[in-house]
Amino acid sequence: MAASLGWLDTGILIVYALLMIGTGIYSMRRSRTSEQFMVAGRSIPAWAAGLAIFGAYTSSISYIATPGKAYDTNWHPFIFSLTIVPVAWISCRYVIPYYRKSGLISVYEFLQDRLGGWARFYSSFSFLLYETSRTAVILYLVGLLVSHYIPLGIGTIIILVGCVTILYTLLGGMEAVVWTDVVQSLVMITGIAFCAYLLTVAVFSRPDFLIQTAFDHHKFSWGRWEFSLSPQAGSRTVWVMILYGLMENFRSLIADQNYVQKYVSVATEKEARRSVWIGMWVYIPLTAVFLYIGTALFAFYAGGGAVLPESVTKGDQVFPYFIATEVPIGLKGFLIAAIMAAAMSTVSSSLNCAATIALIDFWKVYVNPQASEQHSLRFLRWNTLLWGVLGTGFALLMIKAGSALDIWWTLAGIFGGGMLGLFLLALFGVTLRPWQGVTSIAISILVILWGTFSSKWPAAWQWAAWQVDDIILGTAGTAALLAAALLFGWLNPKAKQE
Repeated sequence: MAASLGWLDTGILIVYALLMIGTGIYSMRRSRTSEQFMVAGRSIPAWAAGLAIFGAYTSSISYIATPGKAYDTNWHPFIFSLTIVPVAWISCRYVIPYYRKSGLISVYEFLQDRLGGWARFYSSFSFLLYETSRTAVILYLVGLLVSHYIPLGIGTIIILVGCVTILYTLLGGMEAVVWTDVVQSLVMITGIAFCAYLLTVAVFSRPDFLIQTAFDHHKFSWGRWEFSLSPQAGSRTVWVMILYGLMENFRSLIADQNYVQKYVSVATEKEARRSVWIGMWVYIPLTAVFLYIGTALFAFYAGGGAVLPESVTKGDQVFPYFIATEVPIGLKGFLIAAIMAAAMSTVSSSLNCAATIALIDFWKVYVNPQASEQHSLRFLRWNTLLWGVLGTGFALLMIKAGSALDIWWTLAGIFGGGMLGLFLLALFGVTLRPWQGVTSIAISILVILWGTFSSKWPAAWQWAAWQVDDIILGTAGTAALLAAALLFGWLNPKAKQE
């Protein structure tokens, strides 16, 4: 599938990288205090913060995995995007007002107020591990993808993309993150719209009406409607996606620093709510476009519009192959820039948020509570570099680690589920002693480990193996944590925060 780029496509990528660095340099003059570095002085317009929230929802994985899923199965991922609507309403009505009034920058300060220091420590530490792993996976995948088009090794591409992202994030802080997110979002939207146009022409304009192939194979289905949480032949039920979408979107909008730090970077509560809705109303239709591309790709290749080579064996490989073989010169470079934009947008946000959490939840709590402004800003810049180097280094290690992605999804389920459970406890007003909270977290982790590894148990023990769709493992972990914590609260209703 390798397809070397011409001088025009290569030039587009170089100009794009220089534009990102230039944005970081320009933003540096407005990132001279720690608050400006972390939340841009709370001066970001709502529309820009909304595009940054949209950017947090998408990555290079979205460009590949979402069309690939539609190609292999159907439109069931669209249910995930629709569940954002009730979650966004609840967040804007009940959560954002509290976060704004408290003036917090780190969302994990909320857990200290409601549950205690133990909850804040666990969640902020989990967030740092989660974001480092996420950065590594995003850089690895974008390196794997772009290496098909650029005559450079995957390791070299990972280092180049990582260095450019670290540089503009380190220079400009949240100001650079948001404004580069705006540029990257526009590049992403334009690129994906152009691909949708190309495929629409290909599958609708021919006399044999290729799109009919997708209808014949039920590619526009939203999944099975029977009430079941178990997968059958790779097909998910609507109920699995509703459950997964609600839990994951709650985690994103109320417990993930990546999202919270953007909507607390605007001037008022009203603009914070508006930024969330802007992000949602961009993300939902774009998800439909991603899925449409996957469906149109199926119609194009399965209907006889073109033939896939034997090396393309799964849906995730089809869209990259289409870009390599069907997109004209010049626009190909723009699309690769769009894929890189999706990756860089996610990574830059992760680096800035990780540096923020390291300062507020660890350095100023356990090491130097009276850190000066100059010291805090220097700490933030050095930590941006540190987390960027760690993420890039782990991405390089993934090149030879075949099971790296599986390990990351396991860790994501453990840490993500635990964090959401603690935030729900805090919102419900449940009080726990530290040992009760730690025990609840441990039970949550054990449930997720059981669901992850029980399929490898001996045949005699398969009766006790996980029988539910793996995608809701994090939901199961959250439910286990809540059940254990509520039981502690019922047995000892006078428990106080310690």
